Amino acid sequence: MPKIKTHKGILKRVKKTGTGKVKRTKAFRNHILTKKSAKRKRGLRQPAFVHESMEKKYSRLLPYN
Repeated sequence: MPKIKTHKGILKRVKKTGTGKVKRTKAFRNHILTKKSAKRKRGLRQPAFVHESMEKKYSRLLPYN
């Protein structure tokens, strides 16, 4: 069997935790930050996890991570 290639775009955006969950950064924190409240920006700073229904898809894209 040939090796499965890792999807490089996903590799740069997510990390796998020790328990196997997929950790990602939240969206909407790149620009136009002046109109967003400090509370909202503080919440966007925290990492999020990929939904469990999508974890199988991500594990196929990241076979060796």
